[in-house]
Amino acid sequence: MVGRSMSIRRNPGKSVPVNRVAGNPMIVVKVHNNDVDFALRILKKQVQKSGLLRELRHKRYYEKPSERQRRQKREGIKNTRKRERALLGF
Repeated sequence: MVGRSMSIRRNPGKSVPVNRVAGNPMIVVKVHNNDVDFALRILKKQVQKSGLLRELRHKRYYEKPSERQRRQKREGIKNTRKRERALLGF
């Protein structure tokens, strides 16, 4: 039996191999022409965009469910206000 290091996500009309860890797609950055500095910048942007570090900081210590709900509600209000500002053009 052959081990499976990659699973295939099926999209309509297209199959894309995706590395997976705990069911989530892994962040992958390819280095071209030994340009490690550029690849590192891309990796940092992808990690920031995915929210991985933020999630790890939250999981560093136990957070009571009531505190988690309070934090998520605050974040939702913050995001809503941010979207409203963007629509108004501020």
